[in-house]
Amino acid sequence: MAVSSYSSAQQARQALADRLAELCRDAGLTGADIADRCEWSRSKSSRIMNARTPPSADDIRAWCRACGAEDQTEDLIASLRTAEGMWVGWRRMERAGLKQAQEARLPLYQRTRRFRSYSSWLVPGMIQTRPYTTAALQAIQRRRGLVDDVAEAVAARMERQRVLYEGDRRFAFLVEESVLRAGIGGTEVMAGQLGHLVSVASLPNVSLGVVPMRPHRERWPAEGFWIYDTAQVNVELISGYLTITQPSEVAMYAETFAELAALAVYGANARALITDAMDRLS
Repeated sequence: MAVSSYSSAQQARQALADRLAELCRDAGLTGADIADRCEWSRSKSSRIMNARTPPSADDIRAWCRACGAEDQTEDLIASLRTAEGMWVGWRRMERAGLKQAQEARLPLYQRTRRFRSYSSWLVPGMIQTRPYTTAALQAIQRRRGLVDDVAEAVAARMERQRVLYEGDRRFAFLVEESVLRAGIGGTEVMAGQLGHLVSVASLPNVSLGVVPMRPHRERWPAEGFWIYDTAQVNVELISGYLTITQPSEVAMYAETFAELAALAVYGANARALITDAMDRLS
């Protein structure tokens, strides 16, 4: 799944490159002509036209001038921004601190009515306890060398959790059993977090499934992802944060979620796995 996740961003870049190449042809020019008019190397024009190198906003302005298509400039720059926004490295996303990264996602949560979340690494943020969130964000802050606004970021995430209890929203959470047993913040923090999962699972608008560890399973664990209605998927990878909006790829993640959900246990069986994980802490 992780490799295919890049295709939305790549397709957006390819679409932009195709539009630039089309402007070139419509103007009766070649890539070499564009390079000469823009005072670039010919290899640069070729790389842009073949989506091997993304253009900058200034490159697009120069390209449109060379083609006599200045009226297309702003639309093409908007397409560039869309393609850039699909993939955001963690350092870029968090350069102003963890608090801003947390707050930036709030509007998406507020307008979504059906949430589906799968996690193979950590308890999903929407159902984390404050101590668990604090431990997780402190680890991120130290590892990435970010400004220390962990307390503010934790408060922002706790505020975002209000959507769990407000409005007509439905939540389906899937976690791998290993998430229950991965130590985050120590015994006391994990005990509190596991107890909170039991409480959250009793909410009428929440489904909590645990995918048991087995010696053999046909559907392997995947990277963690969120599905917001049928409009968008966000994927958290080691190197960055991916936004997917292409319907065919959103459908792919929805299908994967359904396959993983079929492997999960719920209700009393899920509570038994959570309770066992709690017992093993002592």
